[in-house]
Amino acid sequence: MGMVGGGIGSFIGDVHRKASMMDGLIELVCGAFSSTPEKSKKSGKALFLPEDRCYASFEEMILKEKELPKGERMDFIAIVTPNHMHFGPAKLALENGFHVVCDKPMTLTIEESETLVSLVENTGLHFALTHNYTGYPMVKQAKTMIQKGDLGKIRKVQVQYLQGWMATDVENTDNKQASWRVDPSKSGIGGALGDIGTHAENLLEYITGLKIAELAADLGRFGKGRILDDDGNILVRLDNGAKGTMSFSQIATGEENNLAIRVYGEKGSLEWGQEEPNKLLTRWLDKPLKVFTPGGNDLYEEAQTNRVPSGHPEGYLEAFATIYRNFAINLMAELNGEPSPQKEYPTVKDGLRGVKFMYAAVQSDKNNTAWTPLS
Repeated sequence: MGMVGGGIGSFIGDVHRKASMMDGLIELVCGAFSSTPEKSKKSGKALFLPEDRCYASFEEMILKEKELPKGERMDFIAIVTPNHMHFGPAKLALENGFHVVCDKPMTLTIEESETLVSLVENTGLHFALTHNYTGYPMVKQAKTMIQKGDLGKIRKVQVQYLQGWMATDVENTDNKQASWRVDPSKSGIGGALGDIGTHAENLLEYITGLKIAELAADLGRFGKGRILDDDGNILVRLDNGAKGTMSFSQIATGEENNLAIRVYGEKGSLEWGQEEPNKLLTRWLDKPLKVFTPGGNDLYEEAQTNRVPSGHPEGYLEAFATIYRNFAINLMAELNGEPSPQKEYPTVKDGLRGVKFMYAAVQSDKNNTAWTPLS
């Protein structure tokens, strides 16, 4: 793996490094860790990388790594930068034969996302988007239960992602995580919408297997002087006729990382929350409440992804690592000339869905919460 971004002091870069190395399948071999060449070199040195594999820019890294023999050069890049720096490295990597792992939202515009989709389709290269919450075993159990019809036809979905870390004007302090998120030139058209709203959208579509057909969005800007949203409530209509609600916020005082989803079908319902991720609650018309936990012998095969024995909790880093593990297994099979195991992870097409979701929500909000198609 070669890394773009994630230099000294980076939060998400460190998460990616830990997650990618958890299963012993991926090695960090090079990086362009900062837009400042000196900081990139210093970051690479701190990670014990050879000086000649610590690059001043992502362009230099991609082009110089391409010159190295197969088996020595990087196999893929991980893009762990603010939003505005996703498209350039992803495009250049794909054009030069490198696979890609990228943070969300995938790009700033729909046109950029469509370009990446075309490149992936034309090259056949692997592209993973780190919607890491799909990596939890109980999320995979929920998805499989719905896929197999255990809940019957889905009628109603409620999803929320509530945080409170921007309830004050933290962007006016030395909080780098806040400062770029309120800047449209770096964050794009969505604030909380792009940062956590896209996670809610992806989780809803991933678990239910349904698509949002249209939405009506009411976005809020409560922080003084903020241009981008920091709060939002959205009504959704799904492509099977089901109805849904979505609520996301970064000014919900006292909340930490309250991502949760409830799905109601004709025969039963389920509930999962990220702050207690090892419990999936299911309720039924004709039987009592049943709680699924990782490692149980009553799970579907797709949910048997935990790394530790039953009763030992796995969390955020492990879910993140599942994305990398599945990506690595598929990629290693290709590099070895073997049939693909078809391990799942969010793809470039999920990235396009997320960007289209943002644009539809912003358009709806500008039109006084008018129903807007998500095509």
